[in-house]
Amino acid sequence: MTIPDNIIYPRRDHETVYLKNVVTDPGILVGDYTFYNDFVNDPAQFQTNNVLYHYPVNPERLIIGKYCSIACGAKFLFTSANHARQSLSTYPFPIFANHWGLDWADVASAWDNKGDIIVGNDVWIGYEAVILQGVTIGDGAIIGARAVVSKDVEPYTIVGGVPARPIKRRFPPETIEALLTLRWWDWPPEAVQAHLEDIMNGRIERLV
Repeated sequence: MTIPDNIIYPRRDHETVYLKNVVTDPGILVGDYTFYNDFVNDPAQFQTNNVLYHYPVNPERLIIGKYCSIACGAKFLFTSANHARQSLSTYPFPIFANHWGLDWADVASAWDNKGDIIVGNDVWIGYEAVILQGVTIGDGAIIGARAVVSKDVEPYTIVGGVPARPIKRRFPPETIEALLTLRWWDWPPEAVQAHLEDIMNGRIERLV
């Protein structure tokens, strides 16, 4: 049986999309089977509605791995949302360069550049969570609803709150180590399907 990932709507509704098939921005890279669900707005408009302050003037990327689940309203905020902290003022004078006799070539000096947002594989990002620029989220992590993630998240860690803090690890250390070694998300889809019962029922010993 073929498990298609080249379709936009994998279910019998238009609320859920496979993200890689609706994203056109070359600065957004999404892995196989990662989906976004939105029951408020058109999920196909993810790169417009959910990836914010992502302007070409900055070479930042949003990188999302395979088999991720992204809930309605999750947002990814990039560097241009910042204001430069070395300035004595919070006012972003460079974005009004013409008014203040500044050079438009220096517009990026209005904010602090913190780099890419990287989301690992098999990550679940909860309802209306916010991921800030420069953050890396490890494989298998869970981001709680409406959490604001301003720091890196370790693999298979559940975080929540504002700002997001670790709540607990999902599995014992030996199970996490085995999963990170197995990297089942890199298996052919047919192999994943053959082991679905083991994956879904937590039978790590059957995968090893």
